[in-house]
Amino acid sequence: MATVLSLSGSPSPQSRTARLLRHLDRRLECQGHTVLPLDIRDLPPEALFGADFAHPALRDVTDLVARADGLVVATPVYKAAYSGALKALLDLLPQHALTGKTVLPLATGGSTAHVLVVDYALRPVLTSMGAHHVLPGWFVLDRAIDVASDGSVVLDEDTAAALHPVVDRFSAALVSLDVPADGGEPTHPPTFSALSV
Repeated sequence: MATVLSLSGSPSPQSRTARLLRHLDRRLECQGHTVLPLDIRDLPPEALFGADFAHPALRDVTDLVARADGLVVATPVYKAAYSGALKALLDLLPQHALTGKTVLPLATGGSTAHVLVVDYALRPVLTSMGAHHVLPGWFVLDRAIDVASDGSVVLDEDTAAALHPVVDRFSAALVSLDVPADGGEPTHPPTFSALSV
């Protein structure tokens, strides 16, 4: 099975985005994938916002991206765009860090007015970094994510019914990677775009 880097772009320690992502991590793990969780807020801010390319923490992130077969990239929506913390990290990664990777972009927000952030803000950046297969992104309303007293996440019924198949398609895309015998880049099924709430 595949190695997945699960990247939360939220700067908040109480982030619904991060909690949603960890909920989805467990689904991927149950399907046999190895999931490497990473919260950008845990990176040293002086390295991240000071663009310290040589900092060990940022070198470690670059290594994690290189090891991963796929990434789930999740962000809250701020000012009709993805988070500044996510932008800062993506800016510090090598230009083609996502070459050969399968990527699932996710966003959370308080209003359906932000639903296009995934395709019009986040997807172009991921594609520009060389991702060969960016799956259709998904937007989840904050109010659909309920955090229980033990910190676990409960999604409302409609959201779970829509989002879980999205994650399953990502899982299937990882399993179907066709790696050439000569060690070249894997090929992927065609990419197409769709969004839903």
